[in-house]
Amino acid sequence: MATSNYPIQLKEVLAHLNSVQGNVPLHRQESRRVYSFSTWPFTEQMAVWDELWRTKNDFWIKLHAFFFLERHLKKDSELREMWPVIVCWQDQVNDWGLCDSLAKIYTKIMEVEAITVYKQLKTWNTDQDLWKRRQSVVSLLYYSRTKKLFLTFNEIEQLISPLLDDKEYYVQKGVGWSLRELHTVYPDETLPWLKAHIKLISSIAFTIAMEKMDAITRSELKVLRR
Repeated sequence: MATSNYPIQLKEVLAHLNSVQGNVPLHRQESRRVYSFSTWPFTEQMAVWDELWRTKNDFWIKLHAFFFLERHLKKDSELREMWPVIVCWQDQVNDWGLCDSLAKIYTKIMEVEAITVYKQLKTWNTDQDLWKRRQSVVSLLYYSRTKKLFLTFNEIEQLISPLLDDKEYYVQKGVGWSLRELHTVYPDETLPWLKAHIKLISSIAFTIAMEKMDAITRSELKVLRR
């Protein structure tokens, strides 16, 4: 059995979280709790949360690890420090909630480490794990309003296209999400692309992709699809 590097700190966090009974907003509120290690340097705090994520198969524990990272998205240096540690967190994702939570982190890291993160997304794009395939497109833009820097249209499209015929529901939801945000960022390039691929886009992805479009554009695409 592996020995914990932070037995006292893990016990402290687990004792607190075991006492929290409630929904996500309550857990988010409780995530602001000050622990004995909360004054440690960022990398050392992250090491505690990394051990919790990797060793505890519990949604709420993993969510609190995400909440910790979420509070550290403004410093480029901390974003760069996160990536080598949390890239492997995706290996333990088995639901859309954790997948999309990590997408919020990964997409911000990509603003400072675009080549490295994009290379990983390309690998996940063809993985047998549906959550890695979903991550490969959702992380591209997440909610575009949260980002300052973007990959090129072609870089993004190159990861969306291979998944157009993916059979998994949650992958198709991710494809639609990414197309919706892609149209927000690159409307002039995305609309012709949608028209050219209109028959290849699943009904799930198509519905989501049109969510932010004006009524005239939506109607035009629906007519083409029919």
